[in-house]
Amino acid sequence: MKHIMLLFIVSIVSACQAQNAIFNNLKEAPINGGLQMKDYWVWGSSVIKGDDGKYHMYASRWPKMLPFHPGWMIASEVVHAVSNTPEGPYSFEDVALGNRGAQFWDGRSCHNPKIVKYKDTYILYYMGSTHPFEDVTSENLSDFNLSSKWCIAARWGKRIGIATSKSPYGPWERQDAPILDVKPNSYYSFLTSNPSPLIKEDGSVVLLFKGRSYKEDGISNSDMSIGVATAPSYNGKYTVVGDEPLFSMERFGEVEDPHLWSDNEGYHMIAKDQRGLITGNAGDGLLAHSKDGINWVVDNSPKAYTKTVKWNNGKTIKQGQLERPFVFVENGKPTHIFFATMDGPGGFGNGTKTWNMVIPLKD
Repeated sequence: MKHIMLLFIVSIVSACQAQNAIFNNLKEAPINGGLQMKDYWVWGSSVIKGDDGKYHMYASRWPKMLPFHPGWMIASEVVHAVSNTPEGPYSFEDVALGNRGAQFWDGRSCHNPKIVKYKDTYILYYMGSTHPFEDVTSENLSDFNLSSKWCIAARWGKRIGIATSKSPYGPWERQDAPILDVKPNSYYSFLTSNPSPLIKEDGSVVLLFKGRSYKEDGISNSDMSIGVATAPSYNGKYTVVGDEPLFSMERFGEVEDPHLWSDNEGYHMIAKDQRGLITGNAGDGLLAHSKDGINWVVDNSPKAYTKTVKWNNGKTIKQGQLERPFVFVENGKPTHIFFATMDGPGGFGNGTKTWNMVIPLKD
């Protein structure tokens, strides 16, 4: 592929090899850090330091009346929470992106937010979706599942969009169309989701995203692929680079939840290794680096984290789920890594609570 040349170094990872800028520098996680919300499932955070000196978190939430999965598809909203420190705890401030009506492409669900800033503008990237049906309530909840009409429409409608504001407190100006649509006969012909942007000094954008394509039956959709798009500015035209994804089941392994950031050392990506084909264990995190955000090299020791977390109350717990990694950078270096997490033995249907947690990184 002419425009994307991926050089991957995939090795067998053992405990003695797992040495990199994230894995080897994880501190204990504060038990009261991050964000929890009573009566809501909470997921996927993104944090930025505002002009007011406070730390602003944007996260997804939806009512616990719905099952965790696939409740987010039809009822997620992006909320804004604030803390005086990166660790938190974060206090709910407002709903940044909520339900705005079925007629909008993102009218029913806003999910997986990523916050960035360019000059005086805050840009909130997110996944949006809609459906044309009645609300799911306690009366029709028994009809709601992944194969129901609500989820079929909502999953098919998943697209990536942006909202902008001059303040982290809003108001947020949303667009009437997504910035990254699907393309027939491509690896993202079915949906686009999970945006992770990086805005360069000149204002141009590199955007990692998740795509799924239609299978040959024309009904079901494929495994996940990760692609890259570019734009001359955050409100410019986004163009997918090349015809092949960065990651897929056919190319090095299926990964999810890519997060892209830059620091004094260059461009970096962290993601969840969905099946363990790169790190050696399904669900562990992987690290990769790049000089331009387009051509990526997986680290020699790629394992960035595992589900086993050391907490500052002396306990070490294997989390039921540990997803949506977000690396917070301050003064040119990573200082904290945030995760969406769930209790229980593992599996979205087996947890009783979710929250956004944080692990400080060593100096």
